[in-house]
Amino acid sequence: MQDSIFLNKLKGLETERPPVWFMRQAGRVLPNYNKLKQSYTFHELMEDPKLAAEVTLMPINDLGVDAAILFSDILVIPNAMGMDLEFTDHGPVFSKPLKGLLNPTDHLVPAPEKLEYIYRNIEEIIRQRPANIPLIGFCGAPLTTLCYMIQGISSNPNFPDAIKFLFQHKKEAQRLIDAIADLSAYYAKKQIEHGVDAFQLFETHANLIPAEMYVEMFMPAVRKISDAVRSTGTPFIFFPKGLGTGLKYITPELADFVSIDWQMPIDHARELVHPELGLQGNLDPRYLYGTQDDLKVQLEKYIPFYRKHPNLIFNLGHGFLPDIPYENAKFVVDWLKSVDWKK
Repeated sequence: MQDSIFLNKLKGLETERPPVWFMRQAGRVLPNYNKLKQSYTFHELMEDPKLAAEVTLMPINDLGVDAAILFSDILVIPNAMGMDLEFTDHGPVFSKPLKGLLNPTDHLVPAPEKLEYIYRNIEEIIRQRPANIPLIGFCGAPLTTLCYMIQGISSNPNFPDAIKFLFQHKKEAQRLIDAIADLSAYYAKKQIEHGVDAFQLFETHANLIPAEMYVEMFMPAVRKISDAVRSTGTPFIFFPKGLGTGLKYITPELADFVSIDWQMPIDHARELVHPELGLQGNLDPRYLYGTQDDLKVQLEKYIPFYRKHPNLIFNLGHGFLPDIPYENAKFVVDWLKSVDWKK
C-alpha cells in the first residue's frame, strides 16, 4: 500500500494533521448511497461484492476521508451462530431471540461458513480501492452482540430483558459471551487474511452495566478478539461507548487506539486513558445539524488538543445520523484538511 496517513498514525508515526474517517460513513448521509437504496435492499447491497465495494468506497470519493470501513453489519455474528436473521425495510429482525429460552447457548448452531460472502466483499474492495486508502474491518463487541441476541431488535435502547439476564443468569451469560468471543476472534482473523488493514471493535452499549461489571464479565472476551487481531500485526481500535471512567481500565496490552464517545470531553479522556494509547473521536454528530460557522467553532477546539496530544484520529463520538446534511459532513473533512495543525 502507498503511504497512508491513517495507518501512519496508528503506527505512532508523525503526521501533518489528524487522519479522519467517520463511523457510519457509508450510508444515508450520502446522496449517492440513497440513490442506490432506491434500486437495492440493504441485504442486496451487503451480499453482492461489487455493490458492497461501491458502498464501502463511496465516502472516499464523496467525502474525501482517509480510510474506508467495510460495509456490513454487527449482526452477522449472531446469524453465523445459528440465529435466523432477516434484513427488512425497517431494519434487521431475529425470528427467535434468545430471551425466555432455558440454556440458550445450547440452541446455537455455529455456522461460520455463513460469513464467507463477507470475505469475497473484502477481496473486491481491495481490488477497487485507491492505493493509499486502507480498509478497516470490524465486528460488534460481546456485550452489544449479546444484547441483540437475547432481546432481539428492540425500540428500547436499554435492552431490559438482556440486562436482566446478565444479573439473573451470570453463568449462562458467560457461556454466551465466550461463544460470541470465539466466533468474533475467528471472524476478525479471517477479515485480516482477506485484506483489511485495521480492525475496530464496536461496543455500542457499554453504558448499560457498571464499568466494574463490564471489566469482570466482558473485558476478557474483548482481549480474546484483540489478541487475535494484534497477533497478526494489525492495529486494533476499541470503541466502548458510554464506558465513562471505565476508560482507565483500557491498557496498551488491549488496544492501539481507543475511540471516545461524545459524552466524554476529549481532554478528560486523555487524562483517563493510558498515555501510550492513541485516541479517536469524538465530535457529537448532532453538531452537524447546525450551521457551518457553529460547526467550525467546535472543530477549532481540537487544534490546541492535537498540538499537545498528536496521537489523535478525528472521528465522531458515534455514527452519522441518517438525516445529517451531506454538505456539513463534507465541510468537516475539507476544514480538517485545510487547517495548519502545527502552528
